[in-house]
Amino acid sequence: MKPHRLDGVSLTFGLFFLLIAIWWAVSQVVTLHLPALGWTVAGGLILFGVVGLLGAISSGRRDQSVAPVAEPVRVPATPGDLPPEVHASIVQELLEDPGARFQKEHPGTERQPEK
Repeated sequence: MKPHRLDGVSLTFGLFFLLIAIWWAVSQVVTLHLPALGWTVAGGLILFGVVGLLGAISSGRRDQSVAPVAEPVRVPATPGDLPPEVHASIVQELLEDPGARFQKEHPGTERQPEK
């Protein structure tokens, strides 16, 4: 038989009906003259305390599932289908100063100072 998780609601009602049966059996043997409402409240508080203790105990026993580790993504050395030489020239152009590049492409013009 495969074990299953503890059902807190079923356990609570099972314990509640068990306490009622025990209370009935004890009242047949022992006669106590106490207010019925006081015993009901006390029994309810004890029941909630027991259920709280069971919940606290069972929460510590749950297995901590380990999250699966994703396989690292492999990034190609050069993005796209560019050969390394073309990629290097693009990076070099981006790093180059635009003013120096303009002077290199148009050697006869001089830069005029801004006013």
